[in-house]
Amino acid sequence: MANLVPRENREVLTLRDAIDRLFEESFVRPWSQLGVSEGRGMPLDVIDEGDHIAVEATLPGVKAEEVDVRIEGNTVSIRAESKRDKETSEDKYTYRERYHGVVQRSFTLPSEVDSEKAEAKLENGVLRLLLPKVERAKTHKITVATK
Repeated sequence: MANLVPRENREVLTLRDAIDRLFEESFVRPWSQLGVSEGRGMPLDVIDEGDHIAVEATLPGVKAEEVDVRIEGNTVSIRAESKRDKETSEDKYTYRERYHGVVQRSFTLPSEVDSEKAEAKLENGVLRLLLPKVERAKTHKITVATK
């Protein structure tokens, strides 16, 4: 859908992008019904893997030192800041879509985790968190005895 626009028509494209973004941010918020705060550009998966919960968040162009992960109770907050490598004059761009700036997302886990034993790894633009469940949050089968 993206077309290259001649330099003299860039203002129209910029206005269109601004209107599209305004519409999305004002009306389209599917994550708000899931108890998740707005997360521009940070799609994620939460996977229950038995004794731990895995979270995979897409963070393209972000370095490990630019990521901040916090766990409070069973709420995880991820904040990342993507910085431009070099500044280029605005009049040199023909087309500009890549997002630079802060993205953040908070969400509630399905069970409590032991944040002291949590692990985080960023590889190929994907942040992977391994969050061990606390003992009391694990499911235990209890055998029912007869008299």
